[in-house]
Amino acid sequence: MKKIIIPVVCIILITLTIIFINPLTDSLASIVSDEPVLIIKPGNAYTKDASYLYVQKTEDYIPYSFQDLLNIYYSVINNGWDQFTFYCPDEYTECLSDVSKISGDELILTHLNNYIHPFNSFTNIKTSINENGEITLTIDYLYTEEEISAIDAKADEVLASILTDEMDEREKIKTIHDYIINNTRYDVERNENNTSEYDSYIAYGPLFQGYATCNGYTDLMAIFLTKLGYNNFKVATTPDEISYSSTGHIWNAVYLEGKWLHIDLTWDDPVSSDGRDFLSHEYFLVSTEEMKVADQGETVIEEHNFDSLYYLEFN
Repeated sequence: MKKIIIPVVCIILITLTIIFINPLTDSLASIVSDEPVLIIKPGNAYTKDASYLYVQKTEDYIPYSFQDLLNIYYSVINNGWDQFTFYCPDEYTECLSDVSKISGDELILTHLNNYIHPFNSFTNIKTSINENGEITLTIDYLYTEEEISAIDAKADEVLASILTDEMDEREKIKTIHDYIINNTRYDVERNENNTSEYDSYIAYGPLFQGYATCNGYTDLMAIFLTKLGYNNFKVATTPDEISYSSTGHIWNAVYLEGKWLHIDLTWDDPVSSDGRDFLSHEYFLVSTEEMKVADQGETVIEEHNFDSLYYLEFN
Protein backbone atom coordinates (compact mmCIF):
# COMPACT_ATOMS: atom_id res chain seq x y z
CA MET A 1 0.00 0.00 0.00
CA LYS A 2 2.84 2.41 0.84
CA LYS A 3 4.34 1.88 -2.60
CA ILE A 4 1.17 3.31 -4.10
CA ILE A 5 0.58 6.18 -1.69
CA ILE A 6 4.07 7.66 -1.74
CA PRO A 7 4.29 8.20 -5.52
CA VAL A 8 0.81 9.75 -5.54
CA VAL A 9 1.78 12.18 -2.78
CA CYS A 10 4.94 13.09 -4.69
CA ILE A 11 2.97 13.77 -7.86
CA ILE A 12 0.57 16.06 -5.96
CA LEU A 13 3.45 17.98 -4.37
CA ILE A 14 5.23 18.40 -7.70
CA THR A 15 2.01 19.60 -9.36
CA LEU A 16 1.35 22.16 -6.61
CA THR A 17 4.94 23.36 -6.85
CA ILE A 18 4.61 23.91 -10.61
CA ILE A 19 1.32 25.76 -10.17
CA PHE A 20 2.48 28.10 -7.41
CA ILE A 21 6.23 28.49 -7.95
CA ASN A 22 6.02 31.14 -10.70
CA PRO A 23 3.55 33.50 -8.95
CA LEU A 24 5.42 33.02 -5.68
CA THR A 25 8.76 33.73 -7.33
CA ASP A 26 7.33 36.83 -9.03
CA SER A 27 5.93 38.12 -5.74
CA LEU A 28 9.21 37.52 -3.89
CA ALA A 29 11.19 39.12 -6.70
CA SER A 30 8.93 42.14 -6.59
CA ILE A 31 9.40 42.49 -2.85
CA VAL A 32 13.17 42.03 -3.01
CA SER A 33 13.71 44.35 -5.99
CA ASP A 34 11.04 46.86 -4.87
CA GLU A 35 9.95 47.16 -8.50
CA PRO A 36 6.21 47.09 -9.34
CA VAL A 37 4.85 44.30 -11.50
CA LEU A 38 2.53 45.38 -14.33
CA ILE A 39 -0.49 43.24 -15.11
CA ILE A 40 -0.82 43.07 -18.91
CA LYS A 41 -3.95 41.45 -20.32
CA PRO A 42 -4.73 40.78 -24.00
CA GLY A 43 -6.69 43.37 -25.94
CA ASN A 44 -10.31 42.70 -26.81
CA ALA A 45 -11.78 41.81 -30.22
CA TYR A 46 -11.85 45.47 -31.32
CA THR A 47 -8.24 46.37 -30.55
CA LYS A 48 -6.69 48.05 -33.58
CA ASP A 49 -3.22 46.92 -34.64
CA ALA A 50 -2.36 50.39 -35.85
CA SER A 51 -0.08 53.28 -35.02
CA TYR A 52 -0.31 56.86 -36.24
CA LEU A 53 1.98 59.86 -36.45
CA TYR A 54 0.40 61.51 -33.42
CA VAL A 55 0.16 58.40 -31.25
CA GLN A 56 1.55 54.89 -31.47
CA LYS A 57 0.48 51.52 -30.14
CA THR A 58 2.89 50.27 -27.48
CA GLU A 59 3.55 47.20 -25.37
CA ASP A 60 5.99 49.09 -23.14
CA TYR A 61 4.05 50.61 -20.26
CA ILE A 62 7.00 52.28 -18.53
CA PRO A 63 7.02 55.92 -19.70
CA TYR A 64 10.11 58.08 -20.11
CA SER A 65 8.56 60.99 -22.07
CA PHE A 66 5.30 62.83 -22.76
CA GLN A 67 4.95 60.86 -26.00
CA ASP A 68 5.34 57.61 -24.08
CA LEU A 69 2.43 58.68 -21.87
CA LEU A 70 0.26 59.47 -24.88
CA ASN A 71 1.09 56.06 -26.30
CA ILE A 72 0.15 54.36 -23.03
CA TYR A 73 -3.20 56.18 -22.83
CA TYR A 74 -3.93 55.27 -26.45
CA SER A 75 -2.94 51.63 -26.01
CA VAL A 76 -4.94 51.13 -22.81
CA ILE A 77 -8.09 52.56 -24.41
CA ASN A 78 -7.40 50.77 -27.69
CA ASN A 79 -7.15 47.45 -25.83
CA GLY A 80 -10.59 47.95 -24.30
CA TRP A 81 -9.32 47.66 -20.71
CA ASP A 82 -11.64 48.91 -17.98
CA GLN A 83 -8.74 49.66 -15.67
CA PHE A 84 -4.98 49.68 -15.87
CA THR A 85 -2.19 50.67 -13.46
CA PHE A 86 1.31 51.73 -14.47
CA TYR A 87 4.15 53.52 -12.74
CA CYS A 88 6.33 56.57 -13.30
CA PRO A 89 10.04 55.72 -13.11
CA ASP A 90 12.30 57.87 -10.96
CA GLU A 91 14.30 58.92 -14.03
CA TYR A 92 11.27 60.64 -15.58
CA THR A 93 11.06 63.56 -13.16
CA GLU A 94 8.21 65.32 -15.01
CA CYS A 95 6.09 62.19 -15.29
CA LEU A 96 3.43 63.04 -12.68
CA SER A 97 3.00 66.60 -13.95
CA ASP A 98 2.79 65.35 -17.55
CA VAL A 99 0.12 62.81 -16.54
CA SER A 100 -1.79 65.69 -14.96
CA LYS A 101 -1.53 67.67 -18.20
CA ILE A 102 -2.92 64.82 -20.29
CA SER A 103 -5.67 63.84 -17.86
CA GLY A 104 -6.82 67.45 -17.51
CA ASP A 105 -6.77 68.28 -21.22
CA GLU A 106 -10.12 67.39 -22.82
CA LEU A 107 -8.78 68.21 -26.28
CA ILE A 108 -5.97 65.66 -26.05
CA LEU A 109 -8.32 62.98 -24.71
CA THR A 110 -10.96 63.75 -27.35
CA HIS A 111 -8.50 63.48 -30.21
CA LEU A 112 -6.87 60.34 -28.77
CA ASN A 113 -10.33 58.77 -28.67
CA ASN A 114 -10.72 59.33 -32.41
CA TYR A 115 -7.97 56.83 -33.22
CA ILE A 116 -9.79 54.02 -31.40
CA HIS A 117 -12.32 51.58 -32.86
CA PRO A 118 -15.77 53.04 -32.03
CA PHE A 119 -16.61 50.04 -29.84
CA ASN A 120 -13.60 50.89 -27.63
CA SER A 121 -14.23 54.63 -27.50
CA PHE A 122 -14.85 56.05 -24.03
CA THR A 123 -17.32 58.44 -22.44
CA ASN A 124 -15.12 59.09 -19.44
CA ILE A 125 -11.55 58.33 -18.42
CA LYS A 126 -10.46 58.88 -14.83
CA THR A 127 -6.80 59.19 -13.90
CA SER A 128 -5.79 58.50 -10.29
CA ILE A 129 -2.31 59.77 -9.41
CA ASN A 130 -0.43 58.53 -6.37
CA GLU A 131 2.57 60.45 -5.06
CA ASN A 132 4.64 57.26 -5.16
CA GLY A 133 4.32 57.30 -8.96
CA GLU A 134 1.42 54.89 -9.33
CA ILE A 135 -1.03 55.87 -12.09
CA THR A 136 -4.39 54.13 -12.50
CA LEU A 137 -6.62 54.71 -15.51
CA THR A 138 -10.31 53.82 -15.16
CA ILE A 139 -12.35 53.90 -18.38
CA ASP A 140 -16.09 54.05 -18.99
CA TYR A 141 -16.88 52.94 -22.53
CA LEU A 142 -19.54 54.39 -24.82
CA TYR A 143 -21.10 51.22 -26.21
CA THR A 144 -22.80 48.50 -24.17
CA GLU A 145 -22.18 44.83 -24.90
CA GLU A 146 -25.76 44.51 -26.16
CA GLU A 147 -25.33 47.43 -28.57
CA ILE A 148 -22.03 46.05 -29.85
CA SER A 149 -23.52 42.62 -30.47
CA ALA A 150 -26.53 44.04 -32.34
CA ILE A 151 -24.50 46.51 -34.44
CA ASP A 152 -21.84 43.92 -35.27
CA ALA A 153 -24.37 41.38 -36.54
CA LYS A 154 -26.41 43.93 -38.50
CA ALA A 155 -23.31 45.47 -40.10
CA ASP A 156 -22.18 42.03 -41.33
CA GLU A 157 -25.66 41.43 -42.75
CA VAL A 158 -25.65 44.78 -44.57
CA LEU A 159 -22.21 44.26 -46.08
CA ALA A 160 -23.18 40.83 -47.35
CA SER A 161 -26.28 42.24 -49.03
CA ILE A 162 -24.90 45.41 -50.69
CA LEU A 163 -21.34 44.51 -51.75
CA THR A 164 -20.17 42.25 -54.56
CA ASP A 165 -16.80 40.77 -55.47
CA GLU A 166 -16.85 42.69 -58.76
CA MET A 167 -16.69 46.07 -56.99
CA ASP A 168 -13.35 47.83 -56.69
CA GLU A 169 -12.32 49.56 -53.45
CA ARG A 170 -13.86 52.93 -54.27
CA GLU A 171 -17.11 51.33 -55.37
CA LYS A 172 -17.35 49.38 -52.12
CA ILE A 173 -16.78 52.45 -49.96
CA LYS A 174 -19.19 54.50 -52.10
CA THR A 175 -21.86 51.79 -51.77
CA ILE A 176 -21.53 51.89 -47.99
CA HIS A 177 -21.54 55.71 -47.99
CA ASP A 178 -24.73 55.77 -50.06
CA TYR A 179 -26.41 53.03 -48.02
CA ILE A 180 -25.95 54.95 -44.77
CA ILE A 181 -27.19 58.24 -46.24
CA ASN A 182 -30.15 56.68 -48.05
CA ASN A 183 -31.30 55.04 -44.82
CA THR A 184 -30.59 57.92 -42.44
CA ARG A 185 -31.87 61.38 -41.63
CA TYR A 186 -29.93 63.98 -39.69
CA ASP A 187 -31.24 64.23 -36.11
CA VAL A 188 -32.02 67.96 -36.00
CA GLU A 189 -33.72 67.67 -32.62
CA ARG A 190 -30.63 66.34 -30.87
CA ASN A 191 -28.41 68.87 -32.60
CA GLU A 192 -30.58 71.82 -31.59
CA ASN A 193 -31.85 70.74 -28.16
CA ASN A 194 -29.37 68.06 -27.10
CA THR A 195 -32.24 65.62 -26.63
CA SER A 196 -33.82 63.01 -28.86
CA GLU A 197 -35.76 59.76 -28.81
CA TYR A 198 -33.09 58.25 -31.06
CA ASP A 199 -29.60 56.92 -30.26
CA SER A 200 -28.33 59.12 -33.07
CA TYR A 201 -24.99 59.91 -31.43
CA ILE A 202 -23.76 56.31 -31.86
CA ALA A 203 -23.83 53.82 -34.74
CA TYR A 204 -27.03 52.24 -33.40
CA GLY A 205 -29.06 55.29 -34.46
CA PRO A 206 -28.39 55.26 -38.22
CA LEU A 207 -28.25 51.46 -38.43
CA PHE A 208 -31.48 50.62 -36.58
CA GLN A 209 -33.46 53.85 -36.15
CA GLY A 210 -32.62 55.81 -39.28
CA TYR A 211 -31.35 58.93 -37.46
CA ALA A 212 -27.86 60.22 -36.82
CA THR A 213 -25.81 63.19 -35.76
CA CYS A 214 -22.28 63.53 -37.10
CA ASN A 215 -21.03 61.12 -34.39
CA GLY A 216 -23.49 58.42 -35.45
CA TYR A 217 -22.68 58.75 -39.16
CA THR A 218 -18.95 58.66 -38.44
CA ASP A 219 -18.99 55.72 -36.03
CA LEU A 220 -21.04 53.58 -38.38
CA MET A 221 -18.79 54.38 -41.34
CA ALA A 222 -15.71 53.59 -39.23
CA ILE A 223 -17.19 50.22 -38.26
CA PHE A 224 -17.87 49.34 -41.90
CA LEU A 225 -14.42 50.50 -43.03
CA THR A 226 -12.71 48.46 -40.33
CA LYS A 227 -14.70 45.34 -41.23
CA LEU A 228 -13.44 45.67 -44.80
CA GLY A 229 -9.84 46.04 -43.60
CA TYR A 230 -9.28 49.74 -44.32
CA ASN A 231 -7.07 51.66 -41.91
CA ASN A 232 -9.15 54.59 -40.70
CA PHE A 233 -9.69 57.05 -37.89
CA LYS A 234 -12.02 59.91 -37.05
CA VAL A 235 -11.19 63.60 -37.43
CA ALA A 236 -12.77 66.17 -35.14
CA THR A 237 -12.94 69.90 -34.72
CA THR A 238 -13.82 71.43 -31.39
CA PRO A 239 -15.56 74.71 -30.46
CA ASP A 240 -12.13 76.29 -29.89
CA GLU A 241 -11.27 75.72 -33.55
CA ILE A 242 -14.45 77.05 -35.17
CA SER A 243 -16.19 80.36 -34.64
CA TYR A 244 -19.89 79.69 -34.80
CA SER A 245 -20.54 76.14 -33.55
CA SER A 246 -20.88 75.13 -29.91
CA THR A 247 -20.66 71.42 -30.60
CA GLY A 248 -17.83 70.89 -33.08
CA HIS A 249 -17.89 68.32 -35.84
CA ILE A 250 -16.52 64.87 -36.67
CA TRP A 251 -15.98 62.83 -39.85
CA ASN A 252 -13.93 59.93 -41.23
CA ALA A 253 -10.42 59.56 -42.57
CA VAL A 254 -9.46 56.45 -44.55
CA TYR A 255 -6.22 55.26 -46.11
CA LEU A 256 -6.84 54.42 -49.75
CA GLU A 257 -4.64 54.20 -52.83
CA GLY A 258 -1.53 55.22 -50.88
CA LYS A 259 -2.95 58.35 -49.24
CA TRP A 260 -5.27 59.57 -46.49
CA LEU A 261 -8.63 60.92 -47.64
CA HIS A 262 -11.67 62.48 -45.96
CA ILE A 263 -15.27 61.24 -45.97
CA ASP A 264 -17.97 63.39 -44.39
CA LEU A 265 -21.35 61.68 -44.52
CA THR A 266 -23.01 64.43 -42.49
CA TRP A 267 -22.37 67.07 -45.12
CA ASP A 268 -23.15 64.60 -47.92
CA ASP A 269 -26.60 64.17 -46.34
CA PRO A 270 -27.75 67.82 -46.14
CA VAL A 271 -30.91 68.86 -44.31
CA SER A 272 -33.44 70.45 -46.68
CA SER A 273 -36.05 73.04 -45.73
CA ASP A 274 -38.82 71.13 -47.54
CA GLY A 275 -37.98 67.73 -46.03
CA ARG A 276 -36.66 66.20 -49.26
CA ASP A 277 -33.80 63.71 -49.12
CA PHE A 278 -30.50 64.54 -50.81
CA LEU A 279 -27.42 62.44 -51.51
CA SER A 280 -24.16 64.19 -52.29
CA HIS A 281 -20.59 63.02 -52.97
CA GLU A 282 -18.97 66.41 -52.49
CA TYR A 283 -17.16 65.19 -49.36
CA PHE A 284 -16.53 61.62 -50.48
CA LEU A 285 -12.88 60.49 -50.56
CA VAL A 286 -11.47 64.02 -50.89
CA SER A 287 -8.08 65.44 -50.00
CA THR A 288 -7.79 68.27 -47.49
CA GLU A 289 -7.36 70.74 -50.35
CA GLU A 290 -10.49 69.43 -52.10
CA MET A 291 -12.43 69.61 -48.85
CA LYS A 292 -11.45 73.24 -48.34
CA VAL A 293 -12.60 74.08 -51.87
CA ALA A 294 -15.94 72.38 -51.20
CA ASP A 295 -16.28 74.45 -48.00
CA GLN A 296 -16.09 77.72 -49.95
CA GLY A 297 -19.57 77.47 -51.44
CA GLU A 298 -22.58 79.73 -51.07
CA THR A 299 -22.39 79.12 -47.34
CA VAL A 300 -18.82 79.04 -46.08
CA ILE A 301 -18.25 76.00 -43.87
CA GLU A 302 -15.80 76.29 -40.99
CA GLU A 303 -16.43 72.93 -39.35
CA HIS A 304 -13.55 71.26 -41.21
CA ASN A 305 -10.86 73.55 -39.78
CA PHE A 306 -9.22 70.72 -37.84
CA ASP A 307 -6.02 71.13 -35.84
CA SER A 308 -3.29 69.39 -37.84
CA LEU A 309 -1.27 68.94 -34.63
CA TYR A 310 -3.53 65.99 -33.81
CA TYR A 311 -3.93 64.66 -37.35
CA LEU A 312 -0.43 64.70 -38.76
CA GLU A 313 -1.27 62.34 -41.63
CA PHE A 314 -2.88 65.32 -43.36
CA ASN A 315 0.14 67.65 -43.04
